[in-house]
Amino acid sequence: MTSNTALWLTAKRGELKLQPAPYTSPLEHQILVKNRAIAINPVDTMMQSMGDFVFPWLKYPAIFGSDVAGEVVEVGPEVTRFKVGDRVLGHAVGSDKSRNRSAEGAFQELTILLDHMTTPIPDELAYENAAVLPLGLSTAACGLFQTDFLALQHPSASLKPTGQTLLVWGGSTSVGSNAIQLAVAAGYDVITTASPKNADYCRKLGASAVFDYRNPAVVNDIVAIFKGRTCAGALAIGVGSTAPCLEIVHRVNGSKFVAVASPSISLSNAPKGASRALWLVPKLGRLLASGLVTATKSRIAGVRTKFIFGSSLVSNEVGGLIYRDFLPGALAEGRYLAAPDPLVVGHELAALELAMKTQSEGVSARKVVVTL
Repeated sequence: MTSNTALWLTAKRGELKLQPAPYTSPLEHQILVKNRAIAINPVDTMMQSMGDFVFPWLKYPAIFGSDVAGEVVEVGPEVTRFKVGDRVLGHAVGSDKSRNRSAEGAFQELTILLDHMTTPIPDELAYENAAVLPLGLSTAACGLFQTDFLALQHPSASLKPTGQTLLVWGGSTSVGSNAIQLAVAAGYDVITTASPKNADYCRKLGASAVFDYRNPAVVNDIVAIFKGRTCAGALAIGVGSTAPCLEIVHRVNGSKFVAVASPSISLSNAPKGASRALWLVPKLGRLLASGLVTATKSRIAGVRTKFIFGSSLVSNEVGGLIYRDFLPGALAEGRYLAAPDPLVVGHELAALELAMKTQSEGVSARKVVVTL
């Protein structure tokens, strides 16, 4: 039997330990991948201290993580898109409520992926670059294309301009980098925000205009550029992004919907042990108060807001739309960039804790990656 090793979260708010893990053969419409690169997302940094709050259904001991790229080592029944030896990237959905399975977590040597959440990668695309995509891509796709969110026209190789403009607040983030590209591929003009140092990066991804989110006049400036345009809605990324998006969408013509990708306050860097409760209670109070304020403003402004759960596409048509129908050709033909660039901080599973620490300290227009 082939061996496997994983970074386990041993119990609710427990320790992270590098320990052996089962070798799990794939079932129908699943593949087993030997991970060559694993990327870190903000949610990963809070799993040890806050995982039971964000994912109350999670079974322990657990293996979390979402972003992998690697080589197929075994295919399950009914799999026709992949064979042993293929290079792939995939969204590992073990922490999703519909899956809740440690074998499908990213933080291990061997991960089970669902075939409709997996994409072949071109030979020229390095594993560490491919690994930056999955959760950022999935979160953007959920907000843009799911019928209960913005429900935009789907991306296609044959571009059909819609004549509408999407607002992406936080264009240099992982989610923003994917949202810009997906929306442009779906025929939308994109206006985004970023720091001045990342403005050219956002334009490279396809944004037609980039505004400094720190500028006190940014809301009025974006409203002004929307004059004569039809708004397709907004995707709010980053702490504090919902309020300005809500105001802009309220003041311009078009869709009155804001898809929200980030909580209203930061929940990262929670302490361990008994001090966690003292830290958490005021945070939850602020989170509740912020939610009530947003709900009130939304109602008054006539703008709908809804929070995105980045793995919800696993259970609807958007998962296959992105990973099966759109992304393979877009990557192979160079129409889609693996962005942002990877920041490789280590070369073995043991480096995952350093990677999460690096992520929690903040990165800009980069995604933290560990190679194996």
